Amino acid sequence: MRALVLELALRLRERVLPELGSHAGRAQTGPGAGGDVTFAIDAAAERELEEFVAERAPRLAFYSEDRGLVSPADATHVLLVDPIDGTRPAMAGLESACVAVALAPLGDGAPTMADVEIGCVVEIKSGASFLAVRGSGVEAQPPTALSTNADVERMFWGYGFRGRPVRPTVEVLGDLIDASSVLGGTFELGSQAFAMTRIVTGQLDAVIEVGSRLIDDVPGMREEFERVGHGHVLNNSPYDLAAPALCLLEAGGVVSDGWGRALDDRPLLGAGHEYQISSISAANPELHAALVAAIDRGVACLIASRR
Repeated sequence: MRALVLELALRLRERVLPELGSHAGRAQTGPGAGGDVTFAIDAAAERELEEFVAERAPRLAFYSEDRGLVSPADATHVLLVDPIDGTRPAMAGLESACVAVALAPLGDGAPTMADVEIGCVVEIKSGASFLAVRGSGVEAQPPTALSTNADVERMFWGYGFRGRPVRPTVEVLGDLIDASSVLGGTFELGSQAFAMTRIVTGQLDAVIEVGSRLIDDVPGMREEFERVGHGHVLNNSPYDLAAPALCLLEAGGVVSDGWGRALDDRPLLGAGHEYQISSISAANPELHAALVAAIDRGVACLIASRR
């Protein structure tokens, strides 16, 4: 299974690599199962995924951003696949686009994040790879090098704005952005998998994405997300997080939801707000605790400002 997951990720990278930066890949083909726009480059990768599973693993189920769950009756395991995590960077020919593949047993048909056994992230442009097996660590090229920094002012970190209303998001993240913008650095990289694996390499200290928490905690926020998302809520889904979260955890980092809780009981299979996951990822527990406290304060400020 480990070899199969890696083989799939590499094959999807091979299919997408020649399309990086191609304007033809920007043609829109409609919304996927997760609600985001499907571009031509996404459709090509999804076709490659279907062909691979049919050829190499016909008894495995798979769940992808555009297709949802595709499962034979006798499937025992499911592949969670984001063929291009960072479609927009891929269309622009940038480095921050990855293939993300995770594997979990189907069990009773309702697997959770704790059930993910294997996670693999492969950078499309560079070919750098991260392959984690639960309880056995992560193989990374380049090697793992987690930061020991716990000082928010010196923090290098990432966050996401795609599909999120910018003003309320900045209200929550603003103090962290201000604190770290001179002695540290802030980045919007366009790919959750790429950003989280930057913690594994030591390039970043943290990654924060709290869209789902804003919807749950702040009255009226869902309507703002739907406005920006053209009628859809576009926060991170389990297929966005399953592979990079396991890679970071096996490297020794910390991953939680937007409130600081473990992701273990979150369902793997599904789309829409009820399945989407906010996340706070950090290189060490001390920094993670400081970030959870900062997000709590930011959400309280946002709620107060809207009264």
